[in-house]
Amino acid sequence: MIKGTVQIYSGEGIGKSSAALGRAIKAAELGQRVVIIQFLKGIEDSDLLKRLEPEIKFFRFEKSDRDFEKLTEEEQREEIRNINNGVNYARKVLTTGECDLLVLDELLGLIDNGIITSGDVKKLLEARNDEQSIILTGIQLRDDTCILADEVYTIEPVRFKVFD
Repeated sequence: MIKGTVQIYSGEGIGKSSAALGRAIKAAELGQRVVIIQFLKGIEDSDLLKRLEPEIKFFRFEKSDRDFEKLTEEEQREEIRNINNGVNYARKVLTTGECDLLVLDELLGLIDNGIITSGDVKKLLEARNDEQSIILTGIQLRDDTCILADEVYTIEPVRFKVFD
């Protein structure tokens, strides 16, 4: 029996989602069941990830292709309902044992936007069994979320060059 872990990839730098995706691909290569649920990302990011199916199951519950902060209040309320459906689906995937690795891409951004709390994240993590691993990504790392993880990685740019 392999014990699962909770990992967080955070920081201002680019590469958090890529690191999580790399781990997901490695897990799928090892025959593990992988589910990725993406939050607060544009629709354009999802096409490539859909190509990884059926080895890696990918879900995005939001409907808008615009940044959450740029939506009207009414549009935000609708997206919050969609996002909560995604969080509830994550809980279902964990409680039913449908995956060995669950990647919750940009889940920490939901805390930053006041959509969920660190307490909600804690309850979600409690739904997993000892063999399941979870990866959370997001820019801001809060102390009350950091303590929920077995491993925390901060990705920050040392040098960043814009490519033309």
